[in-house]
Parts: sequence; structure tokens; C-alpha cells
Amino acid sequence: MTGIERLHSIMVRLRDPETGCPWDRVQTLSSLKPCLLEETYELLAAMDRPEDRANYVEELGDVLLQIMFQCVMAEQEGTFSFDDVANAISDKLVRRHPHVFGDVVAKDPATVLKNWEQIKQQEHKKETRHSALDGVPSALPALLKAQRTAEKAARVGFDWDNASGVIDKIEEELGELREAVAGRASENPEDSVHVKEELGDLLFAVTNYARHLKVDAESALEGTTAKFARRFRAVEAAAKAQGCDLKSMTLAEMDALWDAAKAAERPEGQ
Repeated sequence: MTGIERLHSIMVRLRDPETGCPWDRVQTLSSLKPCLLEETYELLAAMDRPEDRANYVEELGDVLLQIMFQCVMAEQEGTFSFDDVANAISDKLVRRHPHVFGDVVAKDPATVLKNWEQIKQQEHKKETRHSALDGVPSALPALLKAQRTAEKAARVGFDWDNASGVIDKIEEELGELREAVAGRASENPEDSVHVKEELGDLLFAVTNYARHLKVDAESALEGTTAKFARRFRAVEAAAKAQGCDLKSMTLAEMDALWDAAKAAERPEGQ
């Protein structure tokens, strides 16, 4: 018995209406959504530490479980099976890689992506799609959704010629944000609508710059957030070692600890 066959048989037993697990039997697609989301984020965290092989394998397995769970539910309803899912994605991979499984020539990633998009357009002619932006998942995190949306628009030519054009746009949006902040009458939410809109425009422009630099904006921000958290914890530890509480320290004193935390992270000699 293969690993997939074993997992399938276990899931079938857990979902058995009479002898299965009381929790697994009552799950629905709706109740499984947060489970899949949580397991996906845990896998993303494990991907940042691939050297921890055991944890990486475990988190991949947790995501695979969520896929198998839904497939077994579908089998019970008589709609599709795990094999149907595996064969569907296999067919798609072959169809969208004619440069590997056919006689199309594609010698660089840019050509592969261009062909991929053309093939997708042909596939979606069978669907009700009216925009080049259709297909961006609505549940994506906002930063990732912004970058994916801009990517789709760029594939049909709606884009700056180069990154310098995006920098100009960022500076324009920053100026508009400053004007909106200066013109805000109060801190009431009603007076902040324009500020929120201009801030969103600035963030969208920054994601476009990341795209032109071939940097994933979502992971870039995640890395910076993790770096900030790491250094802030170092500041807290240093303050505690001095017998101080951050709330009683001046900003200048905290900045000094922050600079020390940054310096401690630099490789020797830099």
C-alpha cells in the first residue's frame, strides 16, 4: 500500500457514518476553510526553515490531509475522487507545458509565462470570463492580491515600460497622501476616508515596484516584519538587563538599544 492509498483508507474510515470519528463525520466545506488556511500558513512558515526536515514533512502532510479530506467528502457525495483531482492537475500541467510535452519552443521563463497565459485564455473561453483580471482569488491577502492583479494587467500590456516609471508613480502617490493628511479636519473615521484611499494607492504603487524588481511583495513584508520583531525583542531584553521598562524610557534611549540590536546582526567586519 502506497502512502497515498494509506492516507485515503484512513480518511475513509474517519468519515464512516457509523464507525468513524464524531468530529470528522460532521465537518463541511465551510468548517474546513479555517483549517486549510491555518495549515497553509504553517506550511509557509516551515518553508522558511527547510533544514528542519521533520517539521517540513509534517506541515506538507497537514496540507495534504486537507486535500484528501475534501476528496473523501466528495467521494461520499458521488461527485469526484482524489484520482479525479490528481488527473485533472496532471492534464493541466501537460496542456500548459507544450514546450516540454509537445513541439513548442520556449527557451526562457518569460516565453513560458506568455504561452501559459495564452493557453489559459483559450481554456477560459469555455467559462464566463470578461476581464484579464478574472481569476485572481478574492480571499488572497491584500498585498498578494494587489501584486497578482497588477501582474494580470501587465500581461496584456497595461504596465510601465520600466521600474523608473513606477518610482515616479510612488512619489506622486506619496505627495497625494501628504496632501490628504494635511487636509484632514479631524481623527474621525469619516474624515479619514480620503487618507485611507490615498494610502491604498501608495501601497498599490509599491507592490508594482516590487513586481518590476521581481520581488514578491508579500514575502518581502513578511521578512521585514520578522526582522522588526526580532530586533524589538532584543531591545526588550536589553532594557530588562539594564533594569529598565520600555514605557519609562525615552525614545532616544530605545533608539540606542535598537541601533545596538541592528549592529549585533551585522556580519563581523561590516
